[in-house]
Amino acid sequence: MNFTTDYRLENFILQTQWADIPAPVQERLRGCMLDLLGALVAGSGSGQFAAGLALARRAFRSGDIAVIGAADGPTAIFVANTLKSQYLGAIMVAAYSYMALVPIVQPPVIRLLTTQKERRIRMPYEKGNVTQLTKILFPVVVTVVAGLVAPASVALVGFLMFGNLLRECGVLNSLSETAQNVLANLITLLLGLTVAGQMTADKFVRPDTLLIMALGLVAFIFDTAGGVLFAKLLNLFLPEGKKLNPMIGAAGISAFPMSGRVVNKMGLAEDNQNFLLMYSISVNVSGQIASVLAGGLILSLMA
Repeated sequence: MNFTTDYRLENFILQTQWADIPAPVQERLRGCMLDLLGALVAGSGSGQFAAGLALARRAFRSGDIAVIGAADGPTAIFVANTLKSQYLGAIMVAAYSYMALVPIVQPPVIRLLTTQKERRIRMPYEKGNVTQLTKILFPVVVTVVAGLVAPASVALVGFLMFGNLLRECGVLNSLSETAQNVLANLITLLLGLTVAGQMTADKFVRPDTLLIMALGLVAFIFDTAGGVLFAKLLNLFLPEGKKLNPMIGAAGISAFPMSGRVVNKMGLAEDNQNFLLMYSISVNVSGQIASVLAGGLILSLMA
């Protein structure tokens, strides 16, 4: 395949819209996606799935490491502690390290998976009004739904939503300010001291620690890539003018608000009038909730 053929193929892939695909092919694609989802659901109850899960539990116990990819420190600590992991200190260091390295790790992955044209997609913002009742019901509904989907995640998502409720109810300003500042700093200090007490030389200074850091980096990269690729998949079904900027998919992690800011900064670098902050921060908040649910699902599978 020569350069001209490569260029034509790449140009065809980038310029093809969902509307350009013949109707029979669209129907076939929808059918394949439904078949895939059905196979996943059906396979989860098979003997092979149970055998594979048992092998993963016995040989790897990787659930406490997998959640690092969400770049969520509290969830990683909670999952690792619940699974009684001997690598709690290393997992905590890895999770918080990748939260701090978001501006370094994410941009190269995003650029690798997107074209300049995609990074310049504008998403106009339309201001809307949210009622006080909606703001109060949101944390309650999220907690209930999370409890139904992943009961093990209620402890984490419940506290996250409780803080949201304190702020939005409008009558507990003193408690809300204390939770956001003094209490949050105090808990962070105590958490750091508690975990640091377990980071003795015989448990931390070992090759396994480097392996956990490497696995966490791989998980974080795949998390970022997955968000970008999923946004590109959605664009296949969206009409021209309503397409998503694929970069916002990378903000679907729990590194709030760093990831949302990084995506907005990259959008402005490509087009100084392309403001993606509202969208990227929204995705970032969703990533916080999703990471807690992921932790709950891992506990349900691995416990």
